[in-house]
Amino acid sequence: MHMTPRDGALDLLKWLALLSMVLDHLRYIGYSFDLLYVPGRLAFPWFCLAMAANLSRVREVATGGQWRYLGWLLLFSALSEIPYRMYIPDPDPLNVLPTLALGLLVARGWQHRTLQSRLLAAVALLLAALFPERLMFGFFGVLLPLAMLLVIQRPWYFSLLPGLVCLAANQWQVLYCAAWFGSGAAILGIVACLIAPLLGLFLLRHAQGIRPPPMRRWAYALYPAHFLALLALRQLIA
Repeated sequence: MHMTPRDGALDLLKWLALLSMVLDHLRYIGYSFDLLYVPGRLAFPWFCLAMAANLSRVREVATGGQWRYLGWLLLFSALSEIPYRMYIPDPDPLNVLPTLALGLLVARGWQHRTLQSRLLAAVALLLAALFPERLMFGFFGVLLPLAMLLVIQRPWYFSLLPGLVCLAANQWQVLYCAAWFGSGAAILGIVACLIAPLLGLFLLRHAQGIRPPPMRRWAYALYPAHFLALLALRQLIA
């Protein structure tokens, strides 16, 4: 689903999302880096926004392209699960790629109103509703790409909708309780969830002149690779 000419702002958003994810996962390196939780709240909504940006630019993408996009997500979801479980202590949900794959199906079901797309979206929603504890960011995480798609071409204040969905996806009850007891990381984490879509939309609209290295299909491999790299670093400093 990569188009020409390249959208430099979109590539920048993807790189920043990747950086935010790595910062978040540095919390498990063996030292106390609780404040890295805050920039980590930007990663998932920015990946969802990048997905929505691709979908909004190619409304009539060929069926083969749709399946390839979904296939890459599912392939690297499987390849990433072992390094993910090796690095993250006691993980309950699967890695994040299954959530993105289901979110893609839901967003495509809303965008392309064919019977096949609607059925796949319904199945994705059913799976998210039945097994939210197995999905990173749960049911609301599956809805976030659609929420991003709904507001991507609307005025900036509509970004509050995906901001609220993002907060719900990030276990807002736990965040709220921690914030109530004065946790600075929790308070800033709530703020980050709410403003992440706004920051991402601002970047997409105002960073068009920037030309970072294009992030193509090879970038899927960065997800399992970064777990292995952080695991090696943790073993090195242990």
